[in-house]
Amino acid sequence: MPPVDIRQRAISLIEQLPQSKLAAVVQLLEVLTEPTSQSVANGDETHLLEIIQRRLPEAEQARLNELRDAQRAALDGQRCEWGELTEAEHQELIRYEDLLEQHRVERLEALIELRH
Repeated sequence: MPPVDIRQRAISLIEQLPQSKLAAVVQLLEVLTEPTSQSVANGDETHLLEIIQRRLPEAEQARLNELRDAQRAALDGQRCEWGELTEAEHQELIRYEDLLEQHRVERLEALIELRH
């Protein structure tokens, strides 16, 4: 994805967030934009940074996006190209959302630990 597209996607996602989650996003952005005066000092910091920067693999993110789009279309009363979510697809979407929620928790824990 070109840098401009990534920036626009990030802005779009931030605009969709509820007020209650903005503080966590700002914390993450602050950590990511802090200048590093030295290289990573130890393996613990490296591990924490890996947790903070963790993302779904590209294929899984693409599948999650498909499921979310189909769910939105169904909720909006529109027909997507392959119809509404099946029960299996709905369960798959829930698994992805649960995984992402766990990643968010781990990311915030890593941010807190890194700041200390």
